[in-house]
Amino acid sequence: MTDRFALYMQKLGKSQNTMATYIRNIRQYFEWCEFSFGNAPPQLYRANVLEYISYMRNLKGYSPKSVNNHLSALRCLNEFLIAEGTQTETVILKTDFMKVQLQYASPCTVEKRDVDAFRQRLLESGSKRDYAIVTLYAYSGLRRTECVGLLLEQVDLVSKEIRVVGKGDKQRLVYINDKIVHAIREYLKERRSESPYLFVSRQSGKLSPSRINQIFNQYSDCITPKTLRHYFRGQRAMRTCLHVHLATAARDGFFESVCSHALESGYSIHEIANQAGHSNVQTTLIYSNPTAKEMKEKANRL
Repeated sequence: MTDRFALYMQKLGKSQNTMATYIRNIRQYFEWCEFSFGNAPPQLYRANVLEYISYMRNLKGYSPKSVNNHLSALRCLNEFLIAEGTQTETVILKTDFMKVQLQYASPCTVEKRDVDAFRQRLLESGSKRDYAIVTLYAYSGLRRTECVGLLLEQVDLVSKEIRVVGKGDKQRLVYINDKIVHAIREYLKERRSESPYLFVSRQSGKLSPSRINQIFNQYSDCITPKTLRHYFRGQRAMRTCLHVHLATAARDGFFESVCSHALESGYSIHEIANQAGHSNVQTTLIYSNPTAKEMKEKANRL
């Protein structure tokens, strides 16, 4: 059943990471069933799911977010079993998911000077590839898998655009600044490979995600691909909250501390969500759609 379920998720456009997480969570559920009832049931039963939720919350001490992650996997399995004709009943309801308090204030752990110093260390190392990777991370908001999966044909340095294939094979245009353009151009001058991928290794035609981690670990104890992605995204949700509750923010004195580098450079919430590849923005304030020219101009302010 696992193979058929994986094929079903693939057709839905789930990413490899999501598929692996869902399958792992499903196996954990059935292991719990075997331990509790002596066997794994052929389909999902609501009574079992409700007991499992209680088990996760009260005995395992899972956070609301973790519980919801497991429920998302079970809901996907439920839909798969219905599609296969194994069962007809929907047993995971929207009300089963726990309410999660949105963390609007998620301060970026690095500042501009930290990123500049980190990039300088990469530049002085002599590796133009690694320097280009870090510069791309810092000023585009790309995910690690998106970075290693970039094809040469997806990068247009003249138009300053990158066509990114993100989660669920969703495509978006990411507008890049001159720092990224210059770094990639210098890297391409010394790149010697027939691989269609932008970033290559000596051993293969494509850089592995683990190698990205090694590059970061080699030159910094605190900056990671994730922190640089946060550095670009910054406090997009918090900034939205501040627009709505500006008086409260000013009174409490935390306005200055939550402005991200991207927002300070003129990006709107909508633009940052576009760059980072977020299909949903948790906000009550919707900005007007940006033009390509406006975003390219703002990219150069970073």
